[in-house]
Amino acid sequence: MINYSVDQSKQYHIQVAAGEVGRYVIMPGDPKRCVKIAEYFDDSRFIADNREFVTYTGSLDGVPVSVTSTGIGGPSSAIAMEELVKCGADTFIRIGTCGGMQLDVMGGDLVIASGAVRMEGTSKEYAPVEYPAVADLDVVNALVAAAKKEKYNYHVGVVECKDSFYGQHSPEIKPVSYDLLNKWQAWLRMGCLASEMESAALFIVAQFLRVRCGSVFLVMANQERAAKGMDNPVAHDTDEAIRTAVEAVRALIKQDQEKRK
Repeated sequence: MINYSVDQSKQYHIQVAAGEVGRYVIMPGDPKRCVKIAEYFDDSRFIADNREFVTYTGSLDGVPVSVTSTGIGGPSSAIAMEELVKCGADTFIRIGTCGGMQLDVMGGDLVIASGAVRMEGTSKEYAPVEYPAVADLDVVNALVAAAKKEKYNYHVGVVECKDSFYGQHSPEIKPVSYDLLNKWQAWLRMGCLASEMESAALFIVAQFLRVRCGSVFLVMANQERAAKGMDNPVAHDTDEAIRTAVEAVRALIKQDQEKRK
């Protein structure tokens, strides 16, 4: 495509140039989380702030790593990944929040996505709906090992991705309520752990670009528990998800270095 940036060396949306990001990138949705994540890096420095995309780069164990925010949803997440890959990144960990679906997925727990239901639109412009949205196994294993090492409460499995937040939380008032409600029940019966908005697009884009991607989420609450009158703790602190992602990146760095020996 034509690069419409004023500075032609920088990617149009994220405003980052080749060499300004590390191979490993943590991807929160909220731009304000970037500073918090960058504090875990050594010698972190601000790189860019454009639209919803904020980027910092530093290092872990002497290796360049970055954090770039994506905003909410598949379209902006796909843009960030496409442009970061052009800048040299090839390993991504999405961190964020989700809503628990199975009754044992409690607020404050972590969910590590092994795959995602493609109930969103972005991934459909990359691959037919029959193609599965699957996380990279090395990234999943690194996230699981990190969560286990830290003794966090975590779950591993399939998550559901949608484009409409209020389509999930107020489906009965939508003109397509019949579809939303029926599919929600199907995802529950299939054992979906949680609902969020980015993993399906990121997994499909990563598979297309031949890069690695995984996701770890803080469970904020569980609407199924609330509907049944069960205890429904609400959590907001994403620090455990961040720590899990950072430790997973360290493990992937070590693993990649050993492969090159």
